[in-house]
Amino acid sequence: MQLEEIIQYLIIVHAFFGGLGLISGLGSVLTQKGSTTHKRFGIAFTVSMLISCVLSLVVASMPNHVNSLLLLLGVFTIYMVITGNRALRYKPHLKDKASVVDYLISAVMLAWSIFMVIRGITTFFNENVIDILPLVFGSIGMSLSRQDFKFYKTFQTSKKAWLTKHITKMMGAFIASITAFIVAGIGIHSIIAWLLPSVIGSLYITYSISKVKKLGKQPA
Repeated sequence: MQLEEIIQYLIIVHAFFGGLGLISGLGSVLTQKGSTTHKRFGIAFTVSMLISCVLSLVVASMPNHVNSLLLLLGVFTIYMVITGNRALRYKPHLKDKASVVDYLISAVMLAWSIFMVIRGITTFFNENVIDILPLVFGSIGMSLSRQDFKFYKTFQTSKKAWLTKHITKMMGAFIASITAFIVAGIGIHSIIAWLLPSVIGSLYITYSISKVKKLGKQPA
């Protein structure tokens, strides 16, 4: 079997799990938070996105298929999915301090984000506006990883800190899956296609977190 045939098979499997992740992610968003159905959709989303993203990293590194932007999105999504799930371990009654593994994950993301920012700066003045994306996503990654380090030190001070972290990261991963579908699945490669899902998704994240904080202020 030729290398290109293997790559095509990998693309098919990647697309299948990407589609499954998109559907299960939507199901997770629409179902009642904390319900059994929500959890099942969340597990399906996690597994599907991890498989799809790992395959995307492989394919985007192959000869004639190298795509630094999809590599960026793949790493970003894997980070969001992993940290979003691990946030569930930070309920105050389950953990009293952050683990070394979590610090390491955030440190790797911070390093990757710094690399992306540097790359984005070096290509900032290119004629292709798409070249600004590493700078944009690298800046977001730096902000999120820095928030991680703050969270690891202060999560015990808020009963809902783990929940806001979980919502932020899992929704971020879902936004990334939508972006990948638009860019790689449909084939729309404009700057709007790359950034609009993040803008709309960020508004939804802000709305969801505000609801959590309001519930946290209600008397028991």
